[in-house]
Amino acid sequence: MAEIKINPMRKIRIEKVIFKIGGLGDELEKGLKLIELLTGKKARKTKAIKRVPAFGTRPGLEIGAIVTIRKNPKEILKRMLVAIDNSLKKKQISQNQFSFGIKEYIEIPGMEYHRDIGIRGFDVNVVFKRAGKKVKIKKVKRGKVPKKQQIPKEEIIKFMEETFQTQFV
Repeated sequence: MAEIKINPMRKIRIEKVIFKIGGLGDELEKGLKLIELLTGKKARKTKAIKRVPAFGTRPGLEIGAIVTIRKNPKEILKRMLVAIDNSLKKKQISQNQFSFGIKEYIEIPGMEYHRDIGIRGFDVNVVFKRAGKKVKIKKVKRGKVPKKQQIPKEEIIKFMEETFQTQFV
């Protein structure tokens, strides 16, 4: 029998896991502490671009914090998936990525309540890639990546079911 060879360029990998939290003033500082505690990395503050009177924001006002994990994203992703009972909705998936929110950080295994942080939630965004994406990013001899290199919903669902035993509703 002939073996079916799998093209290594079609293999899906997790590029990065992004943690995001929003807030103003003191709430932002608490959120900053939380995602730094979860990831062990220094968080970067994000600033508002537009003025939105309903939210009380203006250009230059710090409104959120973000941390990107590129090295060993699988371990931290496993912990975050346990907090949501390892199940996702299909509408949370889009091309090349999926996102989910964690309502309370104390649901994460190994985390305990911190009085100075309080009860907070945050968002997790997982971005996927295939080999060959660097062609689009590099500075010298930059090229275009064809549409077939994009990762559709169905392939992300299959990857998550095989790798993390995630259920999709």
